[in-house]
Amino acid sequence: MTPELFSLLAMKSIGVAIGVFVGVVIGLNVRARKGNRQNLFRDSVFATAFLASMIAWAFVIIMRAVLG
Repeated sequence: MTPELFSLLAMKSIGVAIGVFVGVVIGLNVRARKGNRQNLFRDSVFATAFLASMIAWAFVIIMRAVLG
């Protein structure tokens, strides 16, 4: 895989990362306001949402590279 192809795949997949980040922030904020802050990365809603979005983004890039 060339660097140009990797950057193209990354740019085409950024919408997934943004969508996952927004969805996780909303969901975890509701959960945290109810007092359930267990299992959050570094006890932070935003850090957990960022981690989830980066994992989803990497997964989509890999899937697009493998499946074409």
